[in-house]
Amino acid sequence: MTIKKISKCGTLESNDIYVILAPAENGIEIELESSVEKQFGKEIKKTIERKLSELGIKSVKVNAKDNGALDFTIRARIEVAAIRGCQE
Repeated sequence: MTIKKISKCGTLESNDIYVILAPAENGIEIELESSVEKQFGKEIKKTIERKLSELGIKSVKVNAKDNGALDFTIRARIEVAAIRGCQE
């Protein structure tokens, strides 16, 4: 799966995450802003990386604004944004 255009998914509401995926040349770059970054920042990034790996995405820039989202919500938002970003 290759990200061809900028795509977005999610909201800034409580217990959600807003993600923006953009095409990138080399590797995965994750920029995270989170209300729980000190406690869970590393795990949120790992969840994002795992989902991207499952989808076969090797190059993408991720901008994520988290407001306490659970893992299943993070995975769902990444998947929907990826599907949108792959469409022409």
